[in-house]
Amino acid sequence: MPEVATPLKQTALNATHRALKAKMVDFGGWDMPVEYSGLIAEHLAVRTGVGLFDVSHMGEIQFRGPNSLDAVQRITMNDASRLEIGQAHYSALLTPEGTFVDDILVHKLGDNDYLLVVNAGTKDKDYAWIRSQVGAMHGIHISDYSNYYSQLAIQGPRALDTLQKLTRTDLAAIRNYRFTHGQVAGVYNTLIARTGYSGEDGFEVYIPSDVATTEKVWSALLEAGAEFGILPCGLGARNTLRLEAGMPLYGHEISDATTPLEAGLERWLKLDKPSDFIGRAALQALKDAGGPANKLVGLEMVERGIARDGYPVLNQAGDQIGTVTSGSPAPFLKTNIAYAYVPKALAESREDVFVQVRANRVRARQVPTPFYKRAKK
Repeated sequence: MPEVATPLKQTALNATHRALKAKMVDFGGWDMPVEYSGLIAEHLAVRTGVGLFDVSHMGEIQFRGPNSLDAVQRITMNDASRLEIGQAHYSALLTPEGTFVDDILVHKLGDNDYLLVVNAGTKDKDYAWIRSQVGAMHGIHISDYSNYYSQLAIQGPRALDTLQKLTRTDLAAIRNYRFTHGQVAGVYNTLIARTGYSGEDGFEVYIPSDVATTEKVWSALLEAGAEFGILPCGLGARNTLRLEAGMPLYGHEISDATTPLEAGLERWLKLDKPSDFIGRAALQALKDAGGPANKLVGLEMVERGIARDGYPVLNQAGDQIGTVTSGSPAPFLKTNIAYAYVPKALAESREDVFVQVRANRVRARQVPTPFYKRAKK
């Protein structure tokens, strides 16, 4: 019998996206908007004004109970014992080999209460992994609340001005990677977090996932941001924004075949934290042995051509020495950029490489990352 295709999951805003004539794609099993008015326009709206994203496909996994911190510490590479209530940080779930199960955000809701935000396409895998590793620990209750939340991201230099119209919460008082609870567009107990995946200032709001509430807040945000040129933005702009800002994407820069040491994420890898964690021994041994053989580098195309995901990277002699993990035009920077893994010695030499773009070998220079940093106020 022929296989029956699994229906794509939908966020509460699916009908809204279609009414806006968004181009929809299958993203990790979700029917998601890739663009509305155009990727470049949406990208530039976030860099210069404000953009609104539906990221309700992301997963939310909550740890409650007196041993919640011990469980979070066991499965993540960052040191959650340093978090204050109302603070979040970037982290990752790792395999015993020190490679990635997924990259995540950890939020400390209370002394015995943590919220992990995980990627949409890996949510089920992540939840199964977490249950297999710490599900039997006493004093914790682990719940997948992904279906209960809609998550909207307001990103850009006018994000605060936009959201502030809809809440009495003092948004300016929320520092980067901090969060609080407040009323937004009449919705009580909304989690308001000042994080993001665009390289700009911005906020995420976590609201009930019913259609009426989600559409109400989405519409209110578009109305509030109208004077700042707000645009609804799709996954296409989300990808080019995060690439300019040097943020990794699971399945590209990070995967179950790469480690934080290769990916340049040592800042969030706490090998010296007070409790052991999965993958620690393997990463410490790799570090003691001189580090990984390959390193992630940023590339800017010197000659005409776009380095796309999966394209071969060549040395001066024409030998393949790496692969592009992510590559595209950078709309704000007006150049073509990419990330690629190359041998450590080549990365340290900073010498030019070539990218095989179809039939052409296109020169690229190694450049510092992130490619883009927003100006400090």
